[in-house]
Amino acid sequence: MSTGMDRIYWFEHGWPNESPYSRDGFGTRPYSLASGFSLSIMLTGEGRGKREDDLFYQTINDKRNLSIIGLDIGGTKFAVVEGTVEGEILGGIQQPTETERGFEDTFARLCAAVEGMLAEAHAAGRKVVALSVSIGGPLDIERGIIYSPPNLPGWDAIPLKDLLRRRFGLSVYVEHDGNAGALAEWRFGAGRGARNLIFLTMGTGLGGGIILNGQIYRGTSDLAGEVGHMRIAPDGPLAYGKRGSWEGYCAGPAFAVHAQEMFPQRWGAGASTPEIVALALSGDADAVKVVERVAHYLGQGLAILADILNPGIIVIGSMAVRLGEMLLEPARRAMKEEALPGAYAACRVAPAALGERIGDIAALCAAIEGLRSV
Repeated sequence: MSTGMDRIYWFEHGWPNESPYSRDGFGTRPYSLASGFSLSIMLTGEGRGKREDDLFYQTINDKRNLSIIGLDIGGTKFAVVEGTVEGEILGGIQQPTETERGFEDTFARLCAAVEGMLAEAHAAGRKVVALSVSIGGPLDIERGIIYSPPNLPGWDAIPLKDLLRRRFGLSVYVEHDGNAGALAEWRFGAGRGARNLIFLTMGTGLGGGIILNGQIYRGTSDLAGEVGHMRIAPDGPLAYGKRGSWEGYCAGPAFAVHAQEMFPQRWGAGASTPEIVALALSGDADAVKVVERVAHYLGQGLAILADILNPGIIVIGSMAVRLGEMLLEPARRAMKEEALPGAYAACRVAPAALGERIGDIAALCAAIEGLRSV
């Protein structure tokens, strides 16, 4: 494939035409770009299946003109962003998911947001080459089918990948949100240069993504990384369908649960995690003790992961970003007590370097990895 070109040559065999954005600026005629360095990408015409004559090549001298639309779909909110193959966010919007309104309503609003992002990209002279989705499981990653995530009631066997592909005529990549977070921190954040990495969400739930030997590890049935389900105590807060799970002890809602249990006269049923976190950061002694309790159980789970997978770094998002060393320092102490000395010594525990931007950047990563792998 040539480099040093200043044009795109687009070889296509029946590109889907459901969207005006899928063809605009392409075809057999050359499209001029500013000179720069070369980036070569092969995409598949997935609308017609992975046939050899559906493969086409694109050589680009200025990758600022190439972009991806990312969808970060959660139970509380969704975001639709435009970004580059290097993880730079160019723009985006966010809306409440409002799951009680059902899948059809949410999907319609998602599509409207994507149309808006496509229009902005077109107006700026950028070419969107793929849609990228980050969403909670369970799901079939390859086929992009969503199987009743607990935070998205009513999303039962939803063929999201096919629905988006037919709607917009673009290649669509879908990834579990834990895996997408791991890829984001590995490519662009705290895990750059690591060969073995674990990423933990530690937000509304406690999920994970795993990089082993420089590759994302999804497991036999796309369930790798569901670390919140492991039991770390015989009993405890109910989460993930059972008591004593790591998620029950350490996910975001656990801060309020522990506060109610430790200080019932101060915090009753109305206690909230944002309140506990804000008080801890202000130096409130009781709230700090709640954080330390969560940290103790966090460290016990980290020790298990370190002993089994021997990662070089464990990156933790959400609560670790907000609380920093107040959470991580006692978690490391507990981890050191439980883990094999060699496993502990080899493993750094750090907050997500991408901070609050991680959801937006992770939303791009399914496509970023997919485009790298073809």
